[in-house]
Amino acid sequence: MTLKPEPDNNPNGGIVDPPAVLRYILRLVMGRITDPKVRAKKRARVEARRIKSGAARTVEYFHQYDDPYSHLAAQVLETLKERYDIELVVHQIRGTGGPFQPELQQLDVWAKRDAEMIAPFYGLVPPSQLAQKNDKPTDRPTLDAGSARLEELGHYSGAMFHYGGEWFWGVDRLFYLEQWLRDVGACKDPSLPFICPRPGIDVSGVDASGLTLDFYPSLNSPYTSIIYDLTVAMAKECNIRFNHKPVLPMLMRGLPVPRKKGAYIVFDTKREAEHLGVDFAPLVFPVGEPTRNIYSLFAYAREHGRETDLLSAALRLAFAEGVGLHRRRGLRMAVEQAGLDWDEAQRHLGNTDWQEPTARNQEEMKAGLGLWGVPSYRLRGGSGEQDLCVWGQDRLWLVAAEIRRRADQLA
Repeated sequence: MTLKPEPDNNPNGGIVDPPAVLRYILRLVMGRITDPKVRAKKRARVEARRIKSGAARTVEYFHQYDDPYSHLAAQVLETLKERYDIELVVHQIRGTGGPFQPELQQLDVWAKRDAEMIAPFYGLVPPSQLAQKNDKPTDRPTLDAGSARLEELGHYSGAMFHYGGEWFWGVDRLFYLEQWLRDVGACKDPSLPFICPRPGIDVSGVDASGLTLDFYPSLNSPYTSIIYDLTVAMAKECNIRFNHKPVLPMLMRGLPVPRKKGAYIVFDTKREAEHLGVDFAPLVFPVGEPTRNIYSLFAYAREHGRETDLLSAALRLAFAEGVGLHRRRGLRMAVEQAGLDWDEAQRHLGNTDWQEPTARNQEEMKAGLGLWGVPSYRLRGGSGEQDLCVWGQDRLWLVAAEIRRRADQLA
């Protein structure tokens, strides 16, 4: 049930649309993955089996020697062992690449840049300042064994923690693991804070009218769906100049999303949504024709000042209410919930005017920002400041922090 990119004659929409039945099969599958009750039952079974067997709580960590995020995560391992009643097993692994990391060279550049930026906020040493010995690989049998274990457990990336059948990526997701361990009484001192708590998104009292924020979302992105409204609201709150620059989903740009990766993204998005206090799931993926239809209405919606309202409504319907935008009814709901007239919108439906600006946005994001995933952000402005270019819904806090810093300097 993996959706694969199949480029056709349209360079701006290279995917054969999945049939309606597949969309709803995926809806059922993803519904189970995102169901909090299912997750709670699985966790209860994990703890019950552990107690019955008398086994220790075993957390496995997968360290990739050339991965900057692994070098951040490695700095918290001793603290994790000290604060929690766990056995920590460390595996050394190789990088994955292939369909799981299709833009591997760009990913390497981005990871180095991103890890350097976030390290100070977590009280960690940036990878560039660590001793060179940390960058040296271990022996081949050890790497083989660690990589095999990672594959056996069903993942593909370094800096991953695994416990009880769930995955937690690096310092960014460590607090989710900590919360689970606290819930089962494994924290030795609950009065202590999380090791790496997620910084908040705060631009209160900030006047960022001298700055510009470029925002690159897409309609088929679960991560975009949970951060979209928060991004728009943040931009309005601080009065920043805001440029809305939608791009095509990765699948429609020829980038594969393997089944294991897709399932992890949806599961992780649910956790992120709960943390942010926003709704996510049930969902019906709007890849293909639904995306082309919504994008074809952007120019019309923009004329009425409703472009962000349209994408917001479409994302909410697809990813929080499980409404199929491939159906006429779902498409009409998105239009009308955006405050637009359905009869008038139908006259614009299906045009191709969106293709050229969307292609420009994609090229700008990839060539200009060095990014390929969504949501992505570029913050511009400030006295002699370089552009801040970041990727991911879990970097909006970093955008907000930089907006505040630059706005304070301009004040």
